[in-house]
Amino acid sequence: MRRSTRKEQDPDLGILAVQLSARVQREIFARAAEQGFDDLRPRHGAVLAYLDEEGIRPGELARLAGRNKQTMGAIIDELERLGYVRRAPDPADRRARLIVPTERGLGIMAASDQYVRDIEQSLSDQLGADRYEEFRAALSQGVVSLPSTGQDADG
Repeated sequence: MRRSTRKEQDPDLGILAVQLSARVQREIFARAAEQGFDDLRPRHGAVLAYLDEEGIRPGELARLAGRNKQTMGAIIDELERLGYVRRAPDPADRRARLIVPTERGLGIMAASDQYVRDIEQSLSDQLGADRYEEFRAALSQGVVSLPSTGQDADG
C-alpha cells in the first residue's frame, strides 16, 4: 500500500492537526468574507487572534503566534494598509509601539470570536458536551507538552 493511501486512511497527529486548523480557518474566513471582511487572508489570523483592544507590542504578537518578528511585521503592515490596525506609541514606554485595532479591526475581532464560539458549539453538539470538553483538555495538554521552538510556522 502506498504511503499516501496509508496516511489518508489513518492520518497521523500532524495531519489531523493541520486538517483541523485548516477547516477552522476556512470556516472563519468564509464567514468573515460574508460579513464584508473579504480582504482578510488566513495569514492575518496570526495577528487578529491575539490582538488586544488596548493594543499589543509587535514582539509579543510574534511570540504568541509563534512567528518571527519579520513575518509578523509584514502581516501587521498588510493589516495596517487594509485598515484593521494602526501603530501607536506605547504609553508605558514612548520608544515602543503598540499595534492597536481600528474600528474595522474591532469589528472583525468581535465577529471572529463569535465564529469560533459557533464552531466550538457545533463540535460540542456533534461530540457531546463532556466528550468535547475532554477533547479540548487533551488537545491543550498535548500542545503544552510539546516543545515550542519559537520558529516561524511559515518556514
